[in-house]
Amino acid sequence: MRLSRYFLPVLKETPSEAQIVSHRYMLRAGMIKQNAAGIYSWLPLGFKVLRKLENIVHEEQMRAGHIPMLMPTLQSADLWKESGRYDAYGPEMLRIKDRQDRDMLYGPTNEEMITDIFRSHVGSYKDLPMTLYHIQWKFRDEMRPRFGVMRGREFFMKDGYNFDLTKEDALHAYNRHLVSYLRTYERMGLQAIPMRADSGPIGGDDTHEFLVLAETGESEVFYDSAVTDLRFGDREIDYDSHEECAGVMQEFTTKYARTDETHDEALFNEVPEERRRVARGIEVGQIFYFGTKYSEAMGATVQGPDGKVVPVHMGSHGIGVSRLLGAIIEASHDDKGIIWPEGVTPFHCGIVNLKQGDEEADAACEALYDSLTALGLDPLYDDRKERAGGKFATMDLIGLPWRITVGPRGLKNGVVELTSRRTGESEEMPPEQAIEKIAQIYKGLTVRGL
Repeated sequence: MRLSRYFLPVLKETPSEAQIVSHRYMLRAGMIKQNAAGIYSWLPLGFKVLRKLENIVHEEQMRAGHIPMLMPTLQSADLWKESGRYDAYGPEMLRIKDRQDRDMLYGPTNEEMITDIFRSHVGSYKDLPMTLYHIQWKFRDEMRPRFGVMRGREFFMKDGYNFDLTKEDALHAYNRHLVSYLRTYERMGLQAIPMRADSGPIGGDDTHEFLVLAETGESEVFYDSAVTDLRFGDREIDYDSHEECAGVMQEFTTKYARTDETHDEALFNEVPEERRRVARGIEVGQIFYFGTKYSEAMGATVQGPDGKVVPVHMGSHGIGVSRLLGAIIEASHDDKGIIWPEGVTPFHCGIVNLKQGDEEADAACEALYDSLTALGLDPLYDDRKERAGGKFATMDLIGLPWRITVGPRGLKNGVVELTSRRTGESEEMPPEQAIEKIAQIYKGLTVRGL
């Protein structure tokens, strides 16, 4: 992609309504534009990152054996009345009527709809276990939407639902989701700590939220600092193994880590004093086990191996995909702009031509662009006739992890400059070596976006 042909409406000034870093940089980097309070258009750069995050979520869900589908954004209120949640959910639910005066709603979540789909087509324990999920736009009518995509009214979310014969099987699904979420967040360059949380309007007794530590987080969290040393890494897990998934659950949830709703001062005080931490966190996902709450209310039953008809055990599992962009920026930025982790960057590297129109510099940039593209990488070539300082400022703002700078002086010596956005360190090397280094950095990491 050449910047002269790309739609990247960067802003020099910070909009007055932006209160936190991620909102400021997403607006300034031309990633989003507000349409109404808490509702945003996703411009090309923001949409490109959003799709990369979505693809990672899909890959890890399918790796865990979960089946993708898609449910509608608008739902009939009848199913919610059947479960008893229509009146109980609260004013965050946008309730509407269609032209036939039927009660409808813009879905904030999909427990009722997925339960109806399940009960219509599944009747035997032989079809279990089953986990269905989708990634879809949702709407919750927040009283005070703020912080950009972090607390919007419309948001892009992965929500999944497991159906199991027994509580033991359903808790295995719970553990399996925890493992898949740990892999998902680490691929995005995030450390998201699972913390014991409150179930809220979803219901159920077992639930963990995944929180990214950040000063701008809305949740107060209490934790043992030892949890920040835990990494899932590249280990291989058999998702069908109850023992392996339970082992990961125990490893990542045994040490104290709770949100303020479930904080227990007495238990917290059992943590060695030097390891007690109180901080702020950004919620980026949550998993629930709620047993037969919905299946009993809505008649989602199967015939068991003994011939008896029993309600299935269920859980739900969500990741705020659009919210993740804000969380990543809050966790990875400096005073110049965003610093994207390699796993989610919109472009794998930037190419800056210091003297656009110079025959040798233009040819070298084109050769770099073609070579990187041929390797399956996605460079952004700043071919604008702008001063070098403006080009560097744009690259720093949009946060591409690597920049290759090409100029007549370096080319006379047969070198270009490769710069790390995170460290600011630069190294001169032949163009072929820069290409090879970029290729090695992204080997095994590439997630194709739009």
